Amino acid sequence: MSLLRTPPTRRHARRTAGTFVALATIVALTACSTPAASPGVDEDTVTIGTHTPLTGPAAAGYSSISAAASAYFDYLNDNGGIHGRSIEYVVKDDAYNPATTQTVVRELVQEHQVLAVVNGLGTPTHSAVLDYLNENGVPDLFVASGSPSWDQPETYPWTFAFNADYITEGKVLAHHAQQTHGDDAVYCVLGQDDDFGIDFAAGLTTVLDELASTQTYAVSNQDVTAQIGAMQAAGCTVNFLATVNGFTALALGTAAKMGYRAQWLTSSSGGDYPTLLGYLGEENGPALLEGLVSTNYLPFSDDDPWVELFRRVNDEYNGGAPFTGNTIFGMSVAYTFAEALARAGEDPTRESLVEALKSGDVVGNGILPLGFGADSHRAFGGVGITTVTGGVQDYVGEVWTTDNGDGEVVPYDGEAVALENEGIPQS
Repeated sequence: MSLLRTPPTRRHARRTAGTFVALATIVALTACSTPAASPGVDEDTVTIGTHTPLTGPAAAGYSSISAAASAYFDYLNDNGGIHGRSIEYVVKDDAYNPATTQTVVRELVQEHQVLAVVNGLGTPTHSAVLDYLNENGVPDLFVASGSPSWDQPETYPWTFAFNADYITEGKVLAHHAQQTHGDDAVYCVLGQDDDFGIDFAAGLTTVLDELASTQTYAVSNQDVTAQIGAMQAAGCTVNFLATVNGFTALALGTAAKMGYRAQWLTSSSGGDYPTLLGYLGEENGPALLEGLVSTNYLPFSDDDPWVELFRRVNDEYNGGAPFTGNTIFGMSVAYTFAEALARAGEDPTRESLVEALKSGDVVGNGILPLGFGADSHRAFGGVGITTVTGGVQDYVGEVWTTDNGDGEVVPYDGEAVALENEGIPQS
């Protein structure tokens, strides 16, 4: 007789009910054991965020970076996103104030539940949230600062750099100056009165041993007459600048008013020709900037495929905003995050994102590949030299690599990272 046709006995009913309870318990336990979705990730969207100066003393030089990154993400989203998810980039203004940085980063983590903080800008500002992000296991990616602090994987396992560090820049610029001007030049430096200036000067003296004059400035004081005067009095003929763009322009303009001529070499943080021209004006700027030497590590030349792509993206998704080094920087950061996200798996987590970077497979789009690995959170291990000639800023000579210690400066013998798939990363 079929059991399906026989009314169950009380004992059979109890057994059946018990079976249903057991099955329900198994289902519930299975559901509990399934990993929860990562913060910042849902079925359709990945949410990330940044802190950056949209207002305040550093805004004029850097506010365009996040707009460029957002434009690239819009381009990426219109082309299918990453693993079918679009990227939402939440931009918070910290006015280059560390106290404000702490507030807005907590908002990103606690209220917006971001997957990662990407390209937080500034050494003093980002230092204020470094411990917080690492203590809370939030990927802290591609910090917009050349401080070596971001490359401490044992202490800060969630933090990764983006800029070439200031020591590397200082060493390469000093090496270039020594090759170009020799031992008869009088070498001096003007630097920001924080880790930016300190680390850059340390790189210089690793190569040059000593400097005839070391001057510093504070971003709160828009007058460098005393510092430029001291360099002139010391007979400085080759001057290095650890300055943001606004103070590079201020230094060159002040020297011109004093009738003081010298060779100027600047960190990439303050060496972007279009931005400097905006400060100095079309009438006097080209003459003041002629011969300016700087460093860079990203695609730069007008005929570079990356630059051509970014110009198209800028025109279509950024309202045709002025195309500067900040535009290239912002879009390069955005591309690099997209590449890391593609390699983090179809259902990315904070942990898988960091593992993708530690794998060494994320190479970015620079004139040399990124240096991320299991034991390195340093981004670029070298830089190229740019000069301004006839109103055009472009690379000259070789790409140089070095460490951020006392290692030699040597030529890079590899290739720049090629553009593939119209800048849409593939997993």
